[in-house]
Amino acid sequence: MEPHWSLGTWLLGLDWAIRVAALLWIPSRTTSAAARSWMLLVGFVPLFGLPLYLLFGHPWLSRQRVHRQALASQMIREEQAPLRDLRWTPPGHGAESEMAPLIERLGDFMPTHGNAVELLDDYDASLRALIGDIDAARERVHLLYYLMFDDAVGDAVADALQRAAARGVRCRLLLDAVGAKRGLHAYARRLRAAGVQVHDMLPGGLRWRRSGRMDLRNHRKVAVIDNRTAYVGSQNLADADFVPGRPNRELVARVHGPVVAHLEGVFASDWYIETGEALPVTPTTPVHNADVATQLLPSGPAYPFENARDTVNALIHLAQRKLVLVTPYFVPDDATLSALRIAALSGVDVQLILSASNNQRLTAWAQASYYEELLRCGVRIALYRPHFLHAKHLSVDDDMALIGSINLDIRSFALNAEVGLVCYDAGVVARMREIEASYLAEADTISLQAWRKRPAWHRSREGIARLADSLM
Repeated sequence: MEPHWSLGTWLLGLDWAIRVAALLWIPSRTTSAAARSWMLLVGFVPLFGLPLYLLFGHPWLSRQRVHRQALASQMIREEQAPLRDLRWTPPGHGAESEMAPLIERLGDFMPTHGNAVELLDDYDASLRALIGDIDAARERVHLLYYLMFDDAVGDAVADALQRAAARGVRCRLLLDAVGAKRGLHAYARRLRAAGVQVHDMLPGGLRWRRSGRMDLRNHRKVAVIDNRTAYVGSQNLADADFVPGRPNRELVARVHGPVVAHLEGVFASDWYIETGEALPVTPTTPVHNADVATQLLPSGPAYPFENARDTVNALIHLAQRKLVLVTPYFVPDDATLSALRIAALSGVDVQLILSASNNQRLTAWAQASYYEELLRCGVRIALYRPHFLHAKHLSVDDDMALIGSINLDIRSFALNAEVGLVCYDAGVVARMREIEASYLAEADTISLQAWRKRPAWHRSREGIARLADSLM
């Protein structure tokens, strides 16, 4: 008699076939930490986990995008080669002499002297400065942002772009297709009609296979006006309270000098990757008397390495006295967690400043799972109360700082296109210390003794959320 295969038997066989296939396939195509997360999901719910992995499991980009990034990197390096007078050489053999060549090899941009860096901590004042610079533009305005909302800020920026275009200024606007969906829907048509070139980045829907993995995002926030002024930081084009009940606090660097041309290069690279159009970039900008040494760090899945992660970890390891890290999302990989632990146990004063409120609940639970380990080794943790602290920056000792769009989480390190500005300057660090002190004045410090008294179910919730760290 032939065996009778019931539906249940077929489903059981399919379940185990998926599990075995995942075991052979997933570990060879992703990091071990991510593989463990995906294998756990596939093991529990094979029919649900496998399709999710196929969509989101590997941070792949189309060959065209990777090729265009390589061409853009090559052009950036070639155009910098003859500009020897702008290159900043670190003095002596300190930490700067180790960081500068590392960042250049990772992200293509050499360190330059002759820059001015103004740190803007006031949300509304930063936006007023940006709109004022757009209104003063004479040649071009290039904006590259992750998020743009159809609110008062979006209206003001769109109006400023229209006024600039009407004066004959060449205006280009690059917006992430998902993060800025509302802004694209509200403004793209009328801005194009006014002469502004508008493009979405990493489009989804039926076009996603021409881009890459569906949840890859361009998270950069960059503005370049003429050949004189640029902005880089954490602030999007939206009202401070675009997340109801959690007004954002941000930090933006308004810069002048040779770094403006480098930020123009980042914009031109993204424009080329999205459109295939190579924009002319002025290779130099006037040297500023402030003479701040800076270096630009772009990162993202189109690069061969995880630029942001490697730079952050190197900065942590090189700290000798004091290290302050500010981020809204803290879900580190093993290398970053180890670097923080080693720094604290080596005697470095390590201060982590996070937001008491968080608009990503799963992320908030996951990041809480790291607190006890960090507190035990001496890392100080403070939770800022008044706003959603969306700023992203860190300072090392008295002479190095990093500011930009980079979160201290696996998504930002591996999946998002990000940009950071490294400043080798005691004055910039001193100003950043003032801002950090203002956070701490309105923050609650977590103690190890109090943290250990939290309910047991909180520990379970945090541990479960942490299992999904590579999936966030």
